[in-house]
Amino acid sequence: MVTSFKTDLLNGIHAFGPSVIRATTTADSFKAALYLASATVNASTTAYSATGEVSGSNYVAGGVAVTTATAPAASGTTAFVTPSASIVFANVTLTTSFDCVLLYNNTAAGKNAVSVHTFTAQTITAGTLTLTMPVNSDTTALIRLA
Repeated sequence: MVTSFKTDLLNGIHAFGPSVIRATTTADSFKAALYLASATVNASTTAYSATGEVSGSNYVAGGVAVTTATAPAASGTTAFVTPSASIVFANVTLTTSFDCVLLYNNTAAGKNAVSVHTFTAQTITAGTLTLTMPVNSDTTALIRLA
């Protein structure tokens, strides 16, 4: 497939199915939610769910907004996009072990899943969890279509 098609997919240009819901040209809003180490959140996850999501002091169900000011781009045959700022969960207390974050489309009626990212299981007490975003390039971006 052509590289421009991959970038178009990230920009929401093409819809092959009959369930086209796009009636606007504005960017969707995305969120990041944290999940317990015991939760089953993986590549087969299709949408945000509160099942298995962390809970604790200063954590709001559904997670936090993801800053997406960086437009999708392409280099070589890979299209890519990375949130333009770190994902920050400020002053939270999460005493049950958690080990992944789900990025999802908060604008979509179904809260459609975008990606799941795992890390070393941890807990946090009255602290800030910062998920630092990688460089936005064809080899390191958070989301890549090769």
